[in-house]
Amino acid sequence: MIRYLMVFRVNAPMVWFHLFPPLEFSLALGTIIAESLPSSQARPWEEALEPWKPLGGLSLLKNKPLKHPPRATWPVESVLFCYPGKRAYGEGEWILMELKLMGESADHAFFLEVILPAIEKASRTIDLDRQRPDSLWGRFDIQHIYVARGHNWEPLVNDCRLNLKYTATPHQWAEGLELDPGPARQYHNLTWVTPFDLRTGDNETSPFQSKNRRSCPVPSLGDILLSFQDRMNSLDTGGMGSQALDILEGGAGTSLQQLIEACSGVPVVRERFYATIESQPGRWIGRQSFAHIPDAALPYLALATIFHIGANTHFGCGTFMVD
Repeated sequence: MIRYLMVFRVNAPMVWFHLFPPLEFSLALGTIIAESLPSSQARPWEEALEPWKPLGGLSLLKNKPLKHPPRATWPVESVLFCYPGKRAYGEGEWILMELKLMGESADHAFFLEVILPAIEKASRTIDLDRQRPDSLWGRFDIQHIYVARGHNWEPLVNDCRLNLKYTATPHQWAEGLELDPGPARQYHNLTWVTPFDLRTGDNETSPFQSKNRRSCPVPSLGDILLSFQDRMNSLDTGGMGSQALDILEGGAGTSLQQLIEACSGVPVVRERFYATIESQPGRWIGRQSFAHIPDAALPYLALATIFHIGANTHFGCGTFMVD
């Protein structure tokens, strides 16, 4: 994985996100990439944009509100995580978005050659045929871009200047990353930072399908760890996702499957969840408290917050904080 933290500075009096921000970033940048690449390279991106076509494609940003988010993603394993904020920004304000490229898609050259030029074009191009006069596109500067190395962020773009000598590797995100906080304190609470939907694949019989508040069971600690296991096993890493789990399990001395079984019985003592609006990906957001969170589960939960779990991870769904 390579993690990019992008800081955009608004250069117009006022801009609005007319869709949930990760949806808007995915649609706009995906469209620009598909239109910029040679036809043979653009084909996977055009296919990935197919779910948007019945909704009007990029003109959706101008013509009508979104009723339901499409089942769309990019043809590369990626997460667009917009730091929680607001929908309207004034001149000089910052918009923070983290892009995570994972698996075989964790390629710094691909970011420099394909994604960054698309962001540059989006920052300066105003297409009034397909966007509103107050949309973000064409009205921001790429002020800073940082790349994660463990707990630190290293500058790739600083004050709008790109450092072409910087090389990011797909392993540096984990360098010095402390996953186990040690036995100094007990953890009980899990707060979902973005909406979650712990269905796997296209299983429409999941109890998480309905947005009826009463029909949504509270995910157990075992459910969350099982979703993390599914996420790791699904990444296109040539088996490296499973290898990473093997290494983590070896260090912990406990297999993830054993931990899932043990944690499924940890009682949830408090919970408060709210259904998300229908135009937003994910189904629920809120907070839950457990009788205790076992120490052996903490490294897996720390990784789950980075990789995101459940459905719609491309739009940033399925990450949380533990305290």
